Amino acid sequence: MRRVASTAGTSQVAQRIMGVDPGLTRCGFAVVEMQPNRSGSSLHVEVKGTSSGEDLAERILAIQRAAEHLLDRFAPDVLAIERVFSSSNAPTAIATAQASGVVIAAAAARGIPVAWHTPSEVKAAVTDDGRAGKDAVARMVQRILDLPGLPTPVDATDAYAVAICHGWRSGVGAKFSMTASTQTHQGARTALQKAAEAQAGGLTPAQRAWQEAARRAGPRAPRR
Repeated sequence: MRRVASTAGTSQVAQRIMGVDPGLTRCGFAVVEMQPNRSGSSLHVEVKGTSSGEDLAERILAIQRAAEHLLDRFAPDVLAIERVFSSSNAPTAIATAQASGVVIAAAAARGIPVAWHTPSEVKAAVTDDGRAGKDAVARMVQRILDLPGLPTPVDATDAYAVAICHGWRSGVGAKFSMTASTQTHQGARTALQKAAEAQAGGLTPAQRAWQEAARRAGPRAPRR
């Protein structure tokens, strides 16, 4: 029995989400619990790597088996995966698609719904800036999940961020339209988002979540 119940589009209990940053050389997997108050906690994170010197079929199988193991172990309510629209590097784009395909198929075989989020959607949801850098995303992931340090490597950070993005955009504990809380691919706020900001006293949902995460985490010593 699934843990998620919804009323008027809003989840009333914790949602377990497996976020995936797909790749054939490195595939990031993160499992988080998102709470109705928009806080979250990390259950597991790992990066599955394969070598370009291996047989392609074996590399794809390794990613599939890693996904299957985690899906069976954690039984997430949903799998959230990063969608890449295009890439100037055709081999990289193909490898990403291959990894995405077997992960999605593994979830579908278990009856686990799949959600896709673009990189700009993920950045906008987590940092309120659709063009945020990797460091900004990592800092926010650390605060939101109350991690002891910045998540590494970047594939793990991105997997965490995709999971958080889905939790917030799917309405875990949210009373507002999640569409209004994201930015366009150019980083411009939509009319809906501006209206939401006006109603909230000038703060976007992500900004309010940032403040709450900072309040919970308290001051942290700078990393060296």
